[in-house]
Amino acid sequence: MKLSLQEIKNAKQWEDAGFKLPHYDIEEMRKRTLEAPEWIHLGAGNIFRAFPARICQELINKGLMDTGIIAAEGYDYEICDKVLRPFDNLTAAITLKADGTIEKEIVASISASLKADRQFREDWELLEKSFKAKSLKMVSFTITEKGYSVTGNKDIESRPVDAVSYIGKVAYLCYLRFKEGHPLTLVSMDNCSHNGDILKNALMLYVNSWCGLGYVEKEFSEYMENSVSYPWTMIDKITPRPSEGVVDMLEECGFESTQTIITEKNTYAAAFVNAEEAEYLIIEDNFKNGRPPLDRAGIIFTDRETVDKVEKMKVCTCLNPLHTALAVFGCISGYNRISEEMKDRDLVKLIKGVGYREGLPVVTDPKILSPKGFIDEVINTRLPNPFIEDMPQRIACDTSQKMGIRFGETIKAYAASEGLEVTDLEYIPLVIAGWCRYLMAVDDMGREFEPSPDPLLPELMGIMKRVDFGNNDNANDAISKIISRADIFGVDLYSVGLGGKIEKYFHEMNEGMGAVRRVLVNM
Repeated sequence: MKLSLQEIKNAKQWEDAGFKLPHYDIEEMRKRTLEAPEWIHLGAGNIFRAFPARICQELINKGLMDTGIIAAEGYDYEICDKVLRPFDNLTAAITLKADGTIEKEIVASISASLKADRQFREDWELLEKSFKAKSLKMVSFTITEKGYSVTGNKDIESRPVDAVSYIGKVAYLCYLRFKEGHPLTLVSMDNCSHNGDILKNALMLYVNSWCGLGYVEKEFSEYMENSVSYPWTMIDKITPRPSEGVVDMLEECGFESTQTIITEKNTYAAAFVNAEEAEYLIIEDNFKNGRPPLDRAGIIFTDRETVDKVEKMKVCTCLNPLHTALAVFGCISGYNRISEEMKDRDLVKLIKGVGYREGLPVVTDPKILSPKGFIDEVINTRLPNPFIEDMPQRIACDTSQKMGIRFGETIKAYAASEGLEVTDLEYIPLVIAGWCRYLMAVDDMGREFEPSPDPLLPELMGIMKRVDFGNNDNANDAISKIISRADIFGVDLYSVGLGGKIEKYFHEMNEGMGAVRRVLVNM
């Protein structure tokens, strides 16, 4: 079975192989989409195909939408040429279950795949036409946080029609819509805090510069402020690279389109996309030209304050701190897979202590999701999933930039609480001490390892080089230079009474081979 519109017409062979198929006339739906588009998506990567595109298909199947998505790629054009178009813009969406099984669905909601650049004339003209359509309700984005960068970009001073950067081209397309007089909603679905503001601020740098230079009417700036909305969102779904284990399972059931494609820009993709079962998309309900009924497929619309609370719940308590704890101790303990760490009862006890015991008492509760239920799912389903081949070494990247959010906010909440004492914390100080121990670049058996990239790594490792493995003579002096830094932790850890405890844990973990494990066992 090869993935194509012609092949999936033989529904029985696909259904016999366990694939769910679209329940609508694909060609008619795609024709309607091009005539009156409602949804454009920029950034046609794996998470888009595994999540928004699959959600759109669910709504079409239910008869709640009759148009699909026009996908545009403005960075890696090989995604269109090698991942989407050769398979008639179809995707095999593979859901990876924690019990080691998979669910398979053929997603056909991508009505067109366009290369968002003027050098591809037909694609660009269709994208311009679609942006100008009165029917267009939403343009969504998964272009990664780097996609919003405007540092050093000459487009800000160039004419709009000459824009070549991602955001510059979007600003130009918005200008075309402004000339038509239609409002619009731009929805960042990228995993960064207050993403709607990040998108708006990036666009407005171009818009205001072009207005100031006289390239566009000053009313364009007013339009972008008043007739365009930029909702905040929180998205959470792990979508790893194509898995060899999934390839084997697909080939076993007769699916032939399994080749992994590695583009020149180092994108890993295939005709299928594999992702975990858990997924969350919370969107601020602020739409200017109507909105697709995403809430009928599990997406939550709410107010901006609640979106912010959901993000804080996840980042400060229910997921990210647990990830960092596993990253630090996984590297020290010699693990290469998060799922393998979840078979280690001492590490599971550690993250339960970080999340349940110390995080939940001060968690930001958004009400629309249960913080405890979220942690339950993380610990019992998401992290142990054998298909999610995530590595502690990847998660350990840039830890110095994450400590203040992932642990500092909880520490400050304890300090501000009338019924809780900072000095009662045990597991969070242990993780911080563990990070200092990690910065020695020596594992629990005394073997050197290479720490993950971090902008402060040379400085911090330089401090910890004064401490020898198994010898704590210089430990307190080195550690004090790190844990007193409010720029890293959001607070001087000595000033809140945790300095001595962190030093004690570090001493115990640096007593020689196996010392880290002994501390974990005794927690």
